[in-house]
Amino acid sequence: MAGKIIDKPVKIDTPDGVCDAVLLHPDGAGPWPAVIWYPDAFALRPAMLEMGGRLAGEGYAVLVVNQFYRMRPSPVFPNGVDMADAGQRAELMKAMNDLDHDKVTRDAKALVAFLDTRPEVSKTRKMGAIGFCMGGSMAVRTAAAAPERVGAVVSFHGGRLVTDSPTSPHRLVGATQAAYHIGISADDDEKEPHAKVEMKAALEAAGLSFTQEVYPGSRHGWTVTDQGVYDKAQAERAYSAMLATYAGALA
Repeated sequence: MAGKIIDKPVKIDTPDGVCDAVLLHPDGAGPWPAVIWYPDAFALRPAMLEMGGRLAGEGYAVLVVNQFYRMRPSPVFPNGVDMADAGQRAELMKAMNDLDHDKVTRDAKALVAFLDTRPEVSKTRKMGAIGFCMGGSMAVRTAAAAPERVGAVVSFHGGRLVTDSPTSPHRLVGATQAAYHIGISADDDEKEPHAKVEMKAALEAAGLSFTQEVYPGSRHGWTVTDQGVYDKAQAERAYSAMLATYAGALA
């Protein structure tokens, strides 16, 4: 489809405050199936908008959210995050750890409800959710929070998808009605080889349609264009897998 992309800054009322986000969609009448886009830990920024805009060009209404709105409006990290700086690293980790299951669930319900008020969004087609790094678990939690609306979940180099917590994402997939693509970086798989096994078992037990792949040679963050580990060839493969997942489940 491609063509001109419209980007609209929006503010979304949640039980905990006001979440700022950007809604991207093709220029035209629509409506389009919605996709909730959860950034990695470095939050809403130009790279995420560029990537989300590319998906919008395929015929979707993409909501790129600031998951750290409780902390501050975007840009949350205007100068980036120097992970070698102990203070900056600690601030980032605190922000990540503060986003627990209950907060993400409340946010997810508010985001879905907001999108269903928008004329750009199709009410007859399911929504998708996608997350990068920490956003991967948020995408799964979104599908569990609104199973009747979220029909497809994509996670790239998702963190904490399989944990010991009762609310671990892999324990939530049975409460969802979504198709999945789980894209795993090679280095994450080396650190947690059991994670893909447990996620696969959970998805199979739930009877859900899914694909799961360890992307050869990739490093955590390989799909994100402004990261030093960005791998264009593998990112393009990931993009195709995302489109296939959405095409099959959001029709």
